[in-house]
Amino acid sequence: MPRRRRPIRLRTWSAAATLALAVAGLAATPASAADVNNAKNAGFESGLGNWTCTAASGTTVSSPVHGGSSALKATPAGQDNAQCSQQVAVKPNSTYTLSGWVQGGYSFLGVTGTGTTDTSTWTPDAPSWTQLSTTFTTGASTTSVAVYVHGWYGQAAYYADDISVFGPDGGGGGDTPPTVPAAPTGLAVAGTTSSSASLTWNTVSGATGYNVYRDGSKVTAVTGTSATVAGLSASTSYSFQVTATNSAGESPKSAAVTAKTTASGGGGGGTLPKHAVTGYWQNFNNGATVQKISDVPSAYDIIAVAFADATSTPGAVSFTLDSAGLGGYTVAQFKADIAAKHAAGKKVIISVGGQNGTVSVTDSTSAANFANSLYSLMQTYGFDGVDIDLENGLNATYMTQALRSLSAKAGSSLVITMAPQTIDMQSTSGSYFQTALNIKDILTVVNMQYYNSGSMLGCDGKVYSQGSVDFLTALACIQLQGGLAPSQVGLGLPASTSGAGSGYVSPTVVDNALDCLTRGTNCGSFKPSTTYPALRGAMTWSTNWDASAGNAWSNSVGPHVHALP
Repeated sequence: MPRRRRPIRLRTWSAAATLALAVAGLAATPASAADVNNAKNAGFESGLGNWTCTAASGTTVSSPVHGGSSALKATPAGQDNAQCSQQVAVKPNSTYTLSGWVQGGYSFLGVTGTGTTDTSTWTPDAPSWTQLSTTFTTGASTTSVAVYVHGWYGQAAYYADDISVFGPDGGGGGDTPPTVPAAPTGLAVAGTTSSSASLTWNTVSGATGYNVYRDGSKVTAVTGTSATVAGLSASTSYSFQVTATNSAGESPKSAAVTAKTTASGGGGGGTLPKHAVTGYWQNFNNGATVQKISDVPSAYDIIAVAFADATSTPGAVSFTLDSAGLGGYTVAQFKADIAAKHAAGKKVIISVGGQNGTVSVTDSTSAANFANSLYSLMQTYGFDGVDIDLENGLNATYMTQALRSLSAKAGSSLVITMAPQTIDMQSTSGSYFQTALNIKDILTVVNMQYYNSGSMLGCDGKVYSQGSVDFLTALACIQLQGGLAPSQVGLGLPASTSGAGSGYVSPTVVDNALDCLTRGTNCGSFKPSTTYPALRGAMTWSTNWDASAGNAWSNSVGPHVHALP
């Protein structure tokens, strides 16, 4: 990732401005109980109304949001920093607090045209919602200022929500002050393990956060509509309630639900080895070695067939073997090869998504279509489960619903793997991480893609660049500390330099990272506070690119994974 340019932002008053106000005898109006938020459409609930974004860089999204149902997403490109701004009416000689919530790439919040000293504040990559705040004072003749938020050149998209210009009413008619939100509805138990319970509930209008109560005591606070409460005892019943919060206060508690933990740790997948290697098999010819399923080396324990196809039915998927592109490989041979892998103790699953995947599960109907169509493919071809590789985002509520429906059909032997991008697993508030925690009791493994990535935060709060042992271990640590069992965490890497645009590391680096996490040896500068001997293993894209490189990846990483403690 290119070196980030960090502009210096001055936040001090100029001596001349201070002296001029003193001489004129004009004191800035202090904050009072009558102060209001003077920004309009502060939560982007009306799209981009009242806001102007440079180079068409901004849009509104329904996830992630800090409050309400919408937020701004703006993407820097080329020489454009994705600035979105609005003119805000203010009173002269008055002090205002400018604040807002941001997430994603580098984010800046500021004001110009104050008539005194323009101010701004910023934060580097924010994996979860982070509040920015600064103050400014208007000049003697200032009646309007420009408030802006922007990202930084060449960096990732940022999200912004709940912008506030709080101070004396400038007469421009800001948004209506918030009221205490209503109690959440639809609280349900999404799943349990021997030590945790996953909960979901409906969005509450106007809420910016939610508090979760266990047996009457608050145990956690979240910004999304799901939470996993850990640290529970096995075979024990607990009562849970949720409240909604915003700046106006906290709602009454929701109706209670009861969750009973299981007798022992969960996790799906049937009879998989303790440590497993996953490889993607390409149902297309892109220059890598063309393979049949029978050609995949025995080092691979889980073979993910890439990819299922979206259909015209929302949420539903299909699969068509590319017989022509694969040298005349027939459906009959394909099915027979899957059966042979089963006989050898291997699992073969169907992957949904990929870089160009367009499958969308956003409501109960599409969730049902997703589950039904996948179960049909499992019955038709003998697939053991599904890999979720949706790189264009997912809805945690309905993907959870879909996978639980599939689990109910397929039973405890169902294999569920996930392959999120690094940005998707930086925080438990992310939709991918939420989904993984929601289905923890039936989830097999999350093989995050440690490639095609910019620099990311590790669990120690430091920034790490891809291509090193530290990048693998410090980012895996987030998942391990965030609620996933060690057996549900794997390291996903490309099999060769041709397998990804960036992020390839030698098999030795992969082996060292596995040693660091499981044994505490061969670490880089980052060393986890504890070891995770039950770590599941590793994944690669792809078995085909591995074959093109003489199977160097699987010949090294495969035996190393299987020899882990």
